Amino acid sequence: MTNLVSRRQFTIEWAHCDPAGIVFNSRFFEYFDWGTWTLFEAALGVKPPDLAAAFGIMGLPLVDASARFVAPARFGDVVELTSQVSEFRRSSFEVAHQLMVRGALAVEGRETRVWAARDPADPLKIKGQVIPPDVVKRFQAP
Repeated sequence: MTNLVSRRQFTIEWAHCDPAGIVFNSRFFEYFDWGTWTLFEAALGVKPPDLAAAFGIMGLPLVDASARFVAPARFGDVVELTSQVSEFRRSSFEVAHQLMVRGALAVEGRETRVWAARDPADPLKIKGQVIPPDVVKRFQAP
């Protein structure tokens, strides 16, 4: 069984770049965030603001992220971002991202996120919740 993969093509805009026309490194983390939310919307069938009503959670907070920069992405490049959950744990999960430029790997990234709800003991805090098995199942590609 393979994991569901989200794919998004877009063109690198000037606002994404440094003065040399190369994507500024922090922008890749913005792209990874796009990929995660696109993936979850495709798998779960709800938009991010509707997660609370649909699943009783407040969101999917990011607790760790990293990237490995292999080649530059430049102004005007048409790129493809792929994102997939690489591992589900009890209340957290890993999302793997790859950004391709002209079919070659430019950047790979990883995010750790938590399936989180408000802490019943203190509603100002959030707390990891067990990820429901039916949610995990939705990330398995048909």
